[in-house]
Amino acid sequence: MFYQRHLKTTSQIIEIPYVCGLNITHPMSVTVKAVRSNKEKKDFVNLPFKIYKDNPYWIPPLKGDEKKAMDPKHNSAMRFCDAEYWIAYKDGRPAGRIAGIINHKHNEKVGEKTGRFSKLEFFDDKEVFEALMDKAVVWLNEKGMTKVHGPLGFTNLDNQGSLIEGFDFLPSVASVYHHPYYQKHIEAYGFEKEIDWVEFRLHIGQKNIEKANRGTELLKKRFGFELVNFKKTSEIIPHSATIFDVLNQAFARLPFVIPFDKEMWDMYTKKYFKVINPKYVYFVKKDSKILGFMITVPSCSEAMQKANGKLFPFGFYHIMQAMKHPKVIDFFLSAVIPEYEHQGVAVMLYAAVQNQMQKDGIDTIETTGIFETNQHAISNWKNFEHIQHKRRRCFIKKL
Repeated sequence: MFYQRHLKTTSQIIEIPYVCGLNITHPMSVTVKAVRSNKEKKDFVNLPFKIYKDNPYWIPPLKGDEKKAMDPKHNSAMRFCDAEYWIAYKDGRPAGRIAGIINHKHNEKVGEKTGRFSKLEFFDDKEVFEALMDKAVVWLNEKGMTKVHGPLGFTNLDNQGSLIEGFDFLPSVASVYHHPYYQKHIEAYGFEKEIDWVEFRLHIGQKNIEKANRGTELLKKRFGFELVNFKKTSEIIPHSATIFDVLNQAFARLPFVIPFDKEMWDMYTKKYFKVINPKYVYFVKKDSKILGFMITVPSCSEAMQKANGKLFPFGFYHIMQAMKHPKVIDFFLSAVIPEYEHQGVAVMLYAAVQNQMQKDGIDTIETTGIFETNQHAISNWKNFEHIQHKRRRCFIKKL
């Protein structure tokens, strides 16, 4: 068969021979291979370390986590997702990579046949980018998909979006970084904006802290709300089911979201709870019911740069030091049961975090991505001195 791609800048049609499972070779010695061998997996994981070498804003992931995410034994989302990974070689050297994902649960939820591209990384090379995207698009088309969007992971707790603003700011470990040329190539291929996430840098102040504390006391008296905090990470883990239950309720209305089942929350608990400082985790409850939670973490961005993809021998030390002596706090994950959104639960959670930050001499907060349409969440920043400094985008295209 032949897959036809219309170039946006001309009316030319390129017919690319395609046989499922075989390699696609483009001009200028670009070959795209499905990742199968250990060498190809290693090349796939290591490529971003070459693309962003010496970039002061890129946060290297842990290579071990990246490899596990590709393995169905470690990634429970692969129970209901199809996934394929490809790497592009130019003149025999790794030059780009991409993954294709079909989240069947999400497609069933929204009644669509939409595939995802993910893990896209490449040097500034049009032929390499088009070879990779062609491969992903053909694969998704063969699987019966009618649209493709991304960058998206398996779930909304994976990395999402491509950075389009804020290239001179250090992101949190829960965010992403890309070179500016990514947007240029994605749009030239025919992708359009689907939705953006925006990120903020906040500064706490005494006036804001006092206002939040007054609000907390009023809420305790009016509604009987209680604040719960922790001393040890081991005290939090038994509440993981509650955390994900609240998360499922709060996030159900957001784009790209599917409910987290037990296998998934076990996976994410193991992945993320290792970087949690318990004194920055808070619940609000009424009687025995948890109404909302906030998980904030000491920023490990600089520590992850020092670790450079490896926990050992020194990466673990740098991360532990960042957790013990933080300079910045990242708003990692928070959620409130919808029926309590307008009763001030978030006010109590923010007040608790700010009080702890003040004790520790910390002034700065980095938020993770918030959908630009989620004005209720964004309105929480109005009482802070803040800037909206980063923006990342999900792109979409019909097949």
